[in-house]
Amino acid sequence: MRSFRNQLDTVRARIARGYVALPLLLATCTVGPNYEAPGAPNVSRLTQTGLPAQTDSAATPGGAAQSLIQGRDIQGDWWTLFHSPQINALVARALVANPTVAAAQATLREAQENTRAEQGDQYPQLSTTTSAEREQSAGSSTYSTVSGSLSVSYTLDAFGGVRRQVEQLRAEADYEHYELEAADLTLIADVVDAAITEASLQAQIDTTNEIVSSYQEALNVTKQRFALGGVSQVDVLQQQSNLDAEIATLPGLQKQLEQEQDQLAVYLGGVPSQYAASTFNLSDLTLPGELPVSLPSSLVEQRPDIQAYAALLHSATANVGIAVANMLPQISLTGTYGRDGDGVSSLFSPAGIVWSIASSLTQPIFEGGTLRAKKHAADAAVDVAAAQYSSTVNTAFQNVADALVAIQRDAETLAADLDAQKTSDASLAVAQAQYAAGGGTYLNVLTAEQIDQSARLNLVIAQAARFTDTVDLFQALGGGWWHRSDVDAKVEQCCGVFNP
Repeated sequence: MRSFRNQLDTVRARIARGYVALPLLLATCTVGPNYEAPGAPNVSRLTQTGLPAQTDSAATPGGAAQSLIQGRDIQGDWWTLFHSPQINALVARALVANPTVAAAQATLREAQENTRAEQGDQYPQLSTTTSAEREQSAGSSTYSTVSGSLSVSYTLDAFGGVRRQVEQLRAEADYEHYELEAADLTLIADVVDAAITEASLQAQIDTTNEIVSSYQEALNVTKQRFALGGVSQVDVLQQQSNLDAEIATLPGLQKQLEQEQDQLAVYLGGVPSQYAASTFNLSDLTLPGELPVSLPSSLVEQRPDIQAYAALLHSATANVGIAVANMLPQISLTGTYGRDGDGVSSLFSPAGIVWSIASSLTQPIFEGGTLRAKKHAADAAVDVAAAQYSSTVNTAFQNVADALVAIQRDAETLAADLDAQKTSDASLAVAQAQYAAGGGTYLNVLTAEQIDQSARLNLVIAQAARFTDTVDLFQALGGGWWHRSDVDAKVEQCCGVFNP
């Protein structure tokens, strides 16, 4: 038995030397175009006009001035800049429990394993076979046959078709990796946005309740004056109408708040009934004072969606090489070495040696135009991927431009809304004082109340917009995923580091 194993090892070594060395000689021949990553758009700025060094400020929560720092890098945990322990906890929980992220992780693992599987075709395929039979002939004599063999088969990758297939699958794995990064970034931004929206809606509800209380007090005073004959019933009805209209807005705000909490529960990987409502206050959030503004040349590398579509373009380019290789000759080599005998003892005698070596060459001659059509289809797929890549780049630059414009203009809006709220508050006080002194009409008071109510709610909405604009900018710039390692760690935990 030891002799047979030694002979098998010798044959295996000889075959490996011959069969593995040959593809190395042919490795320089890889048909089809080589992928080249597209360059960044040749633009010098991200917006139509230049950006201010600093935004406007307003003396109210969310009203701090923000400096725009050109070329500054983005930290991976950018959401911590809001200094909210609640938001930090929600993001950490969502990244662990969200099923969309889990699906993206599993898809990445699938793509990685498919790449590993295809890499196996670059090497000889070895298998062993052993068998033992005992038969009886017509003359009632019995005999035994025992055989063992080692088989080797190898398809020469003479024109790089297999290498292109590995390249294509690796590009698809890259695509899934960037899709996972994009899924994480989107989830983080969605969670932070939902928390800010929840805080905004709660602030609007609180403000509305304050207005309702104010209107109720005014109504009580108006009723008292009506009882004393100081005002008409029309004044009472008008104040009651104002109060009723304000109360009618509360159910809608409460609906939005509860639906936002339902959405947040889903982000956290659960169902609405499992969500324990957090307490978010806009006044508890810190507006980052310095914001990064990436250079246009860096944005392409920072956006995971752009990198994902670049990987799709790479995959499509490799597929052209596969289509070309399928039109060329396919060379296969096979070999077997083994022993046959009528018993275990004869199995190890020199007379029992059997072996074979064979080669084949297959060249497509006529296939009804199928292979050529597939090549043309692969070329068209490259054009599709290139157009999708270009569209993704354009949209990415639009996202950044929109976020930068919003940061600048919404800072101006907040300052204006604060001035408007101060003016409306003063106007209401004057109207109420004049009416109490008999120098004004109650209609002036009602009008002033409505203007003040609208100004107070607009101020809350403008405060929240400053925070959501900041979230949108970090997301548009790529979110600093290159400084985070949690995505790779999650994949490693399941199936090891992807290193084909």
